[in-house]
Amino acid sequence: MTIQENVREIVLDTETTGLNFEQGDRVVDIACVELVNHIATGKTYQVYINPEREMSEESVQITGLTNEYLADKPVFREIADDFLRFINNDTLIIHNAKFDISFLNGELELLGKPLFQMEKVVDTLDIARKKFPGSPLTLDALCRRFNIDTSVRSVHGALIDCYLLAEVYINLMGGRQGGFSFEESLLSTETSGNDINIRQYISRCFKPSNDEIQAHEVFLNTLNNARWNEFIIKDHN
Repeated sequence: MTIQENVREIVLDTETTGLNFEQGDRVVDIACVELVNHIATGKTYQVYINPEREMSEESVQITGLTNEYLADKPVFREIADDFLRFINNDTLIIHNAKFDISFLNGELELLGKPLFQMEKVVDTLDIARKKFPGSPLTLDALCRRFNIDTSVRSVHGALIDCYLLAEVYINLMGGRQGGFSFEESLLSTETSGNDINIRQYISRCFKPSNDEIQAHEVFLNTLNNARWNEFIIKDHN
């Protein structure tokens, strides 16, 4: 049996003061969720940022982040290195990636740091356009399509949206994988304001017993897909 190399991907989302970096808008919230082989590991990165400018009333309504709340937060140059270390040049999973990348590259360019390249980015909006042409393709719309619970979100926070996007991405790529599910409470439903309670799960690190393997094979034999049996035979040869 071929052992698949671990593939690390970073689901990323930002919140901003507005829609255009070139007109002075800045990043106020960055969040990342680590996936390995399409499974959430529990490792996250999240930081609020002082944009060094006023939040618009519309942005406050969308994000719940006020000027007063952001006033004592670090500025982007103070968090840039930690943020880039977490990314570690791995593939980014972003919805409407051009928006987030334009802001992040704008911030990085001001600091003279290397910019993100689009060939290292997977845009879930592009994937959804190909799968569901003519359909609503916002993150909320895709959550509804895949029956993903969004009740934990009262405002648009980057970390919550990362978890939602991770679920959407896995569904777009062919279906939910074991070990990652909102139903298993990756996000606590007890969220208030800007506080987010995350429950982290440790991956199973021990081999299944012979009884578990046999029970699994019995289950696979109930599926209407002969190829499963081919894989079982190959694995034991």
